[in-house]
Amino acid sequence: MMFVEEIVFNDETWILTNQRALYWTSQNAVVLSDLHLGKTAHFRKNGIALPSQLIHKDLERLANMVAYFSASKVFVVGDFLHAGKNSELAHFKNWKQQFPQLEIILIKGNHDRIAEQHLQEIGVTKIHSSYIHKNIQLIHECVSESDFFTISGHIHPGISLRLTTKKHLKLPCFVVQSTGIILPAFSSFTGLDTKEIEGDATFYAFSEEGIFAI
Repeated sequence: MMFVEEIVFNDETWILTNQRALYWTSQNAVVLSDLHLGKTAHFRKNGIALPSQLIHKDLERLANMVAYFSASKVFVVGDFLHAGKNSELAHFKNWKQQFPQLEIILIKGNHDRIAEQHLQEIGVTKIHSSYIHKNIQLIHECVSESDFFTISGHIHPGISLRLTTKKHLKLPCFVVQSTGIILPAFSSFTGLDTKEIEGDATFYAFSEEGIFAI
């Protein structure tokens, strides 16, 4: 089930979701980071048995978000791929065919080491090293000092909550600061970085049951 939290930052409305991505209202765009297409295939190739349906579930979640918001664009803020050209590229190409008019705009990350031609062949519309709209910059890895309000990914942010049983529960989260937003990893097969974020921040943690600020 989709749960949302609307926030206004930098004179823009952003809708955070518990689906590991946000919606940028003025751009009618879903914004995500760290899809890591091919990660499970890479592990299987190296002898680690992982279910192939993981990527299908991630792409189904993305399809549901595009349909929910009637989005015309998807921004991928880096690490669209995990390990170069791989078998899961065909899955994305098939997925894209259900949305022929949907723009896929990639801001390249450190894992996106592949010829742009191959990305275009599977449905990526535009490719940038960073993307600037007014005073907003979409960039894979957040920089400490910037003249822009940044939307970034890369670190797979999470938060650790102490339970009454003295155990800890780790959840993915959005990190919202005065200078920008750090996105959670869209891939469900990623670790979480629960290290302390420098500076003031509000953490929007989420699970299948909801989304909440900490």
